[in-house]
Amino acid sequence: MIELALPLALLLVPLPLLVLWLVPAHREHLIALRLPFFQRLVEAAGVKAASGAEVPRRRRLLLIAGALVWVLIVLALAHPQRVSEPITQDSAARDLILAVDISGSMDEKDFPGTDSEPEQRLAGVKSVIADFLKQREGERLALIVFGTRAFVQAPLTEDLDTLEALLAQTEVGMAGPHTALGDAIGLAIRQFDASDIEQRLLILLSDGADTGSRMSPINAAGIAADRGVRIVTIAVGDPQGSGENRVDVETLEAIANTTDGAFFTAADQQALDAVYDQIDDLAPRKTESLSYRQRESLAHWPLGAAVVLALGLLLAVTWRSRHPGANTTAPPTPPRRSVR
Repeated sequence: MIELALPLALLLVPLPLLVLWLVPAHREHLIALRLPFFQRLVEAAGVKAASGAEVPRRRRLLLIAGALVWVLIVLALAHPQRVSEPITQDSAARDLILAVDISGSMDEKDFPGTDSEPEQRLAGVKSVIADFLKQREGERLALIVFGTRAFVQAPLTEDLDTLEALLAQTEVGMAGPHTALGDAIGLAIRQFDASDIEQRLLILLSDGADTGSRMSPINAAGIAADRGVRIVTIAVGDPQGSGENRVDVETLEAIANTTDGAFFTAADQQALDAVYDQIDDLAPRKTESLSYRQRESLAHWPLGAAVVLALGLLLAVTWRSRHPGANTTAPPTPPRRSVR
Protein backbone atom coordinates (compact mmCIF):
# COMPACT_ATOMS: atom_id res chain seq x y z
CA MET A 1 0.00 0.00 0.00
CA ILE A 2 1.25 3.47 -0.93
CA GLU A 3 0.28 6.56 1.04
CA LEU A 4 1.40 10.16 1.42
CA ALA A 5 3.08 11.26 4.63
CA LEU A 6 2.28 14.95 3.95
CA PRO A 7 -0.89 14.98 1.85
CA LEU A 8 -1.48 18.70 2.51
CA ALA A 9 1.49 19.43 0.26
CA LEU A 10 -0.78 18.68 -2.71
CA LEU A 11 -2.45 22.04 -2.06
CA LEU A 12 0.61 23.57 -3.76
CA VAL A 13 -0.34 22.10 -7.16
CA PRO A 14 -2.44 25.13 -8.32
CA LEU A 15 0.16 27.62 -7.06
CA PRO A 16 1.58 28.44 -10.55
CA LEU A 17 -1.93 29.26 -11.83
CA LEU A 18 -2.48 31.52 -8.83
CA VAL A 19 0.81 33.30 -9.50
CA LEU A 20 -0.08 33.66 -13.21
CA TRP A 21 -3.42 35.18 -12.25
CA LEU A 22 -2.26 37.57 -9.51
CA VAL A 23 1.23 38.61 -10.59
CA PRO A 24 1.39 41.16 -13.49
CA ALA A 25 2.99 39.99 -16.71
CA HIS A 26 6.57 41.02 -17.38
CA ARG A 27 6.85 43.98 -19.74
CA GLU A 28 9.91 44.98 -21.70
CA HIS A 29 10.44 48.09 -23.84
CA LEU A 30 12.27 47.51 -27.11
CA ILE A 31 13.96 49.97 -29.43
CA ALA A 32 12.04 50.33 -32.72
CA LEU A 33 13.37 51.38 -36.12
CA ARG A 34 11.27 53.75 -38.18
CA LEU A 35 11.16 52.84 -41.87
CA PRO A 36 9.80 55.33 -44.42
CA PHE A 37 9.03 52.43 -46.79
CA PHE A 38 7.33 50.25 -44.13
CA GLN A 39 4.06 49.94 -46.04
CA ARG A 40 5.76 48.70 -49.20
CA LEU A 41 7.78 46.20 -47.09
CA VAL A 42 4.60 44.81 -45.59
CA GLU A 43 2.96 44.48 -48.97
CA ALA A 44 6.01 42.73 -50.39
CA ALA A 45 6.02 40.28 -47.48
CA GLY A 46 2.33 39.52 -47.98
CA VAL A 47 1.42 39.96 -44.34
CA LYS A 48 -0.83 42.27 -42.41
CA ALA A 49 0.79 44.75 -40.08
CA ALA A 50 -0.46 45.09 -36.52
CA SER A 51 0.07 47.75 -33.92
CA GLY A 52 0.66 47.58 -30.17
CA ALA A 53 2.61 45.26 -27.88
CA GLU A 54 3.69 41.80 -28.90
CA VAL A 55 3.05 38.87 -26.53
CA PRO A 56 5.44 35.96 -27.12
CA ARG A 57 3.70 32.78 -28.20
CA ARG A 58 3.80 30.01 -25.58
CA ARG A 59 4.54 26.52 -26.80
CA ARG A 60 1.86 24.10 -25.60
CA LEU A 61 4.31 21.23 -25.24
CA LEU A 62 6.59 23.31 -23.05
CA LEU A 63 3.65 24.37 -20.89
CA ILE A 64 2.55 20.77 -20.39
CA ALA A 65 6.10 19.65 -19.59
CA GLY A 66 6.59 22.53 -17.12
CA ALA A 67 3.30 21.72 -15.38
CA LEU A 68 4.33 18.07 -15.13
CA VAL A 69 7.67 19.06 -13.54
CA TRP A 70 5.84 21.14 -10.94
CA VAL A 71 3.38 18.33 -10.14
CA LEU A 72 6.26 15.87 -9.69
CA ILE A 73 8.05 18.26 -7.33
CA VAL A 74 4.89 18.71 -5.25
CA LEU A 75 4.38 14.96 -5.19
CA ALA A 76 7.92 14.50 -3.86
CA LEU A 77 7.18 17.10 -1.16
CA ALA A 78 4.10 15.08 -0.16
CA HIS A 79 6.57 12.25 0.67
CA PRO A 80 4.96 9.15 -0.86
CA GLN A 81 5.89 5.93 0.90
CA ARG A 82 5.20 2.22 0.65
CA VAL A 83 3.58 0.92 3.83
CA SER A 84 3.64 -2.77 4.72
CA GLU A 85 0.88 -4.76 6.36
CA PRO A 86 0.77 -4.48 10.20
CA ILE A 87 3.58 -6.42 11.87
CA THR A 88 2.83 -7.56 15.42
CA GLN A 89 5.61 -8.38 17.82
CA ASP A 90 4.87 -9.92 21.21
CA SER A 91 7.29 -9.41 24.08
CA ALA A 92 7.08 -10.71 27.62
CA ALA A 93 6.25 -8.19 30.31
CA ARG A 94 8.24 -10.16 32.87
CA ASP A 95 11.87 -10.26 33.91
CA LEU A 96 13.23 -13.52 35.25
CA ILE A 97 16.56 -14.20 36.97
CA LEU A 98 18.10 -17.62 37.57
CA ALA A 99 20.40 -17.76 40.60
CA VAL A 100 22.38 -21.03 40.54
CA ASP A 101 24.46 -22.36 43.42
CA ILE A 102 27.95 -23.42 42.21
CA SER A 103 29.52 -23.95 45.63
CA GLY A 104 31.74 -26.94 46.32
CA SER A 105 28.85 -29.13 47.43
CA MET A 106 27.36 -28.99 43.91
CA ASP A 107 30.15 -31.32 42.83
CA GLU A 108 28.48 -34.24 44.61
CA LYS A 109 27.44 -37.00 42.19
CA ASP A 110 24.15 -38.01 43.78
CA PHE A 111 21.66 -36.30 41.46
CA PRO A 112 19.61 -38.94 39.59
CA GLY A 113 19.72 -38.32 35.85
CA THR A 114 17.23 -39.24 33.15
CA ASP A 115 18.69 -42.74 32.93
CA SER A 116 18.62 -43.14 36.76
CA GLU A 117 22.41 -42.99 36.85
CA PRO A 118 23.74 -40.54 39.45
CA GLU A 119 25.46 -37.49 38.04
CA GLN A 120 26.97 -34.29 39.32
CA ARG A 121 24.38 -32.01 40.89
CA LEU A 122 25.40 -28.97 38.81
CA ALA A 123 25.47 -30.99 35.59
CA GLY A 124 21.92 -32.21 36.19
CA VAL A 125 20.70 -28.71 37.05
CA LYS A 126 22.35 -27.21 33.94
CA SER A 127 20.72 -29.83 31.73
CA VAL A 128 17.25 -28.99 33.01
CA ILE A 129 17.86 -25.24 32.90
CA ALA A 130 18.96 -25.51 29.26
CA ASP A 131 15.60 -27.11 28.38
CA PHE A 132 13.82 -24.43 30.42
CA LEU A 133 15.57 -21.64 28.49
CA LYS A 134 14.34 -23.05 25.18
CA GLN A 135 10.78 -22.35 26.35
CA ARG A 136 11.48 -18.74 27.36
CA GLU A 137 11.67 -17.21 23.89
CA GLY A 138 10.67 -13.54 24.01
CA GLU A 139 11.41 -13.14 27.73
CA ARG A 140 14.31 -11.34 29.35
CA LEU A 141 16.43 -13.52 31.60
CA ALA A 142 19.57 -13.03 33.66
CA LEU A 143 21.93 -15.57 35.19
CA ILE A 144 23.57 -15.19 38.61
CA VAL A 145 25.99 -17.76 39.98
CA PHE A 146 27.03 -17.80 43.60
CA GLY A 147 29.32 -19.57 45.97
CA THR A 148 31.35 -17.66 48.52
CA ARG A 149 30.51 -14.59 46.40
CA ALA A 150 27.70 -13.88 43.97
CA PHE A 151 28.41 -12.82 40.37
CA VAL A 152 26.30 -11.79 37.38
CA GLN A 153 27.11 -14.33 34.70
CA ALA A 154 24.67 -12.72 32.23
CA PRO A 155 22.61 -9.53 32.74
CA LEU A 156 18.96 -9.27 31.74
CA THR A 157 18.82 -10.12 28.05
CA GLU A 158 16.65 -11.73 25.37
CA ASP A 159 19.73 -13.39 23.85
CA LEU A 160 19.02 -16.75 25.44
CA ASP A 161 21.53 -18.60 23.24
CA THR A 162 24.38 -16.59 24.74
CA LEU A 163 22.96 -17.07 28.23
CA GLU A 164 22.80 -20.83 27.67
CA ALA A 165 26.40 -20.83 26.42
CA LEU A 166 27.54 -18.95 29.54
CA LEU A 167 25.66 -21.42 31.73
CA ALA A 168 27.40 -24.33 30.00
CA GLN A 169 30.80 -22.76 30.79
CA THR A 170 29.98 -22.46 34.50
CA GLU A 171 31.85 -24.90 36.72
CA VAL A 172 31.72 -25.82 40.39
CA GLY A 173 33.93 -23.68 42.62
CA MET A 174 34.25 -20.73 40.21
CA ALA A 175 32.67 -18.45 42.85
CA GLY A 176 34.26 -20.07 45.89
CA PRO A 177 33.47 -23.15 48.00
CA HIS A 178 30.86 -21.70 50.39
CA THR A 179 27.20 -20.70 49.89
CA ALA A 180 26.06 -17.06 50.02
CA LEU A 181 22.28 -17.12 49.57
CA GLY A 182 21.72 -13.62 50.94
CA ASP A 183 24.31 -12.06 48.62
CA ALA A 184 22.76 -13.79 45.61
CA ILE A 185 19.33 -12.36 46.46
CA GLY A 186 20.82 -8.88 47.01
CA LEU A 187 22.59 -9.02 43.65
CA ALA A 188 19.35 -10.08 41.93
CA ILE A 189 17.54 -7.11 43.50
CA ARG A 190 20.14 -4.73 42.03
CA GLN A 191 19.61 -6.31 38.60
CA PHE A 192 15.85 -5.83 38.87
CA ASP A 193 16.35 -2.19 39.89
CA ALA A 194 17.66 -1.51 36.37
CA SER A 195 14.36 -2.73 34.89
CA ASP A 196 11.03 -0.89 34.65
CA ILE A 197 8.97 -4.08 34.21
CA GLU A 198 6.62 -4.75 37.09
CA GLN A 199 6.53 -8.55 37.08
CA ARG A 200 9.83 -9.81 38.50
CA LEU A 201 10.63 -13.39 39.35
CA LEU A 202 13.77 -14.88 40.89
CA ILE A 203 14.38 -18.63 40.72
CA LEU A 204 16.93 -19.62 43.34
CA LEU A 205 18.52 -23.08 43.13
CA SER A 206 20.73 -24.19 46.01
CA ASP A 207 21.92 -27.40 47.64
CA GLY A 208 23.41 -25.97 50.83
CA ALA A 209 22.79 -23.78 53.85
CA ASP A 210 23.90 -20.14 53.88
CA THR A 211 27.46 -20.08 55.20
CA GLY A 212 29.04 -16.84 54.02
CA SER A 213 26.56 -14.07 53.18
CA ARG A 214 27.24 -10.50 54.16
CA MET A 215 23.44 -10.06 54.20
CA SER A 216 21.02 -12.40 55.94
CA PRO A 217 18.90 -14.34 53.42
CA ILE A 218 15.71 -13.45 55.31
CA ASN A 219 16.59 -9.73 55.35
CA ALA A 220 17.41 -9.88 51.65
CA ALA A 221 14.05 -11.58 51.01
CA GLY A 222 12.28 -8.79 52.91
CA ILE A 223 13.93 -6.18 50.69
CA ALA A 224 12.98 -8.20 47.62
CA ALA A 225 9.35 -8.28 48.74
CA ASP A 226 9.36 -4.50 49.14
CA ARG A 227 10.69 -4.16 45.56
CA GLY A 228 7.99 -6.40 44.11
CA VAL A 229 10.29 -9.40 43.52
CA ARG A 230 8.85 -12.89 43.96
CA ILE A 231 11.30 -15.68 44.76
CA VAL A 232 10.91 -19.34 43.92
CA THR A 233 13.39 -21.42 45.91
CA ILE A 234 14.37 -24.91 44.74
CA ALA A 235 16.30 -27.30 46.93
CA VAL A 236 18.48 -29.65 44.89
CA GLY A 237 20.43 -31.25 47.73
CA ASP A 238 19.80 -33.76 50.47
CA PRO A 239 17.74 -32.37 53.38
CA GLN A 240 19.10 -35.21 55.53
CA GLY A 241 22.72 -34.36 54.77
CA SER A 242 25.21 -32.88 57.18
CA GLY A 243 27.36 -29.75 57.19
CA GLU A 244 27.41 -27.69 54.02
CA ASN A 245 25.86 -30.55 52.07
CA ARG A 246 22.60 -30.22 54.01
CA VAL A 247 19.86 -28.12 52.46
CA ASP A 248 18.50 -25.53 54.85
CA VAL A 249 14.86 -26.18 54.01
CA GLU A 250 13.57 -23.83 56.70
CA THR A 251 15.50 -20.86 55.30
CA LEU A 252 14.51 -21.58 51.71
CA GLU A 253 10.85 -21.87 52.71
CA ALA A 254 11.06 -18.63 54.70
CA ILE A 255 12.58 -16.81 51.71
CA ALA A 256 9.76 -18.01 49.45
CA ASN A 257 7.01 -17.17 51.96
CA THR A 258 8.40 -13.69 52.62
CA THR A 259 8.12 -12.79 48.92
CA ASP A 260 4.82 -14.61 48.28
CA GLY A 261 6.74 -17.11 46.20
CA ALA A 262 6.99 -20.90 46.42
CA PHE A 263 9.37 -23.56 47.68
CA PHE A 264 10.09 -26.82 45.85
CA THR A 265 12.31 -29.82 46.43
CA ALA A 266 13.91 -31.33 43.32
CA ALA A 267 15.33 -34.78 44.00
CA ASP A 268 15.96 -35.61 40.33
CA GLN A 269 15.66 -34.19 36.83
CA GLN A 270 12.02 -35.22 36.46
CA ALA A 271 11.11 -33.40 39.65
CA LEU A 272 13.04 -30.32 38.52
CA ASP A 273 11.23 -30.39 35.17
CA ALA A 274 7.93 -30.50 37.02
CA VAL A 275 8.97 -27.49 39.09
CA TYR A 276 9.61 -25.41 35.96
CA ASP A 277 6.23 -26.44 34.56
CA GLN A 278 4.58 -24.98 37.67
CA ILE A 279 6.37 -21.63 37.46
CA ASP A 280 4.02 -20.19 34.83
CA ASP A 281 1.05 -21.29 36.98
CA LEU A 282 2.58 -19.52 39.96
CA ALA A 283 3.44 -16.32 38.04
CA PRO A 284 1.57 -16.30 34.70
CA ARG A 285 3.59 -14.93 31.86
CA LYS A 286 2.37 -11.52 30.71
CA THR A 287 2.96 -10.30 27.19
CA GLU A 288 2.93 -6.92 25.51
CA SER A 289 2.02 -6.63 21.82
CA LEU A 290 3.74 -4.04 19.68
CA SER A 291 2.24 -3.42 16.24
CA TYR A 292 4.01 -1.39 13.60
CA ARG A 293 4.27 -0.96 9.82
CA GLN A 294 7.44 -0.80 7.79
CA ARG A 295 7.65 2.37 5.71
CA GLU A 296 9.82 2.79 2.62
CA SER A 297 10.18 6.29 1.19
CA LEU A 298 9.39 6.69 -2.53
CA ALA A 299 9.96 10.45 -2.74
CA HIS A 300 13.16 10.00 -4.76
CA TRP A 301 11.22 8.61 -7.73
CA PRO A 302 9.04 11.69 -8.54
CA LEU A 303 11.92 13.99 -7.61
CA GLY A 304 14.29 12.18 -9.96
CA ALA A 305 11.70 12.25 -12.75
CA ALA A 306 11.22 16.00 -12.21
CA VAL A 307 14.97 16.62 -12.45
CA VAL A 308 15.30 14.58 -15.67
CA LEU A 309 12.30 16.29 -17.23
CA ALA A 310 13.53 19.75 -16.20
CA LEU A 311 16.94 19.06 -17.73
CA GLY A 312 15.21 17.95 -20.93
CA LEU A 313 13.19 21.19 -21.00
CA LEU A 314 16.33 23.24 -20.44
CA LEU A 315 18.12 21.50 -23.29
CA ALA A 316 15.12 21.95 -25.58
CA VAL A 317 14.80 25.68 -24.85
CA THR A 318 18.54 26.18 -25.30
CA TRP A 319 18.53 24.33 -28.60
CA ARG A 320 15.54 26.30 -29.91
CA SER A 321 17.14 29.61 -28.92
CA ARG A 322 20.23 28.68 -30.91
CA HIS A 323 18.24 27.38 -33.89
CA PRO A 324 15.32 29.81 -34.25
CA GLY A 325 14.50 28.65 -37.78
CA ALA A 326 14.20 24.99 -36.88
CA ASN A 327 10.42 25.15 -36.44
CA THR A 328 9.17 25.45 -40.04
CA THR A 329 5.59 24.65 -39.17
CA ALA A 330 5.03 27.71 -37.03
CA PRO A 331 3.07 30.50 -38.78
CA PRO A 332 5.05 33.62 -39.65
CA THR A 333 4.90 36.36 -37.06
CA PRO A 334 3.36 39.53 -38.48
CA PRO A 335 5.60 42.58 -38.28
CA ARG A 336 4.74 45.20 -35.76
CA ARG A 337 4.27 48.82 -36.67
CA SER A 338 6.80 51.00 -34.93
CA VAL A 339 5.17 53.61 -32.77
CA ARG A 340 6.96 56.68 -31.49
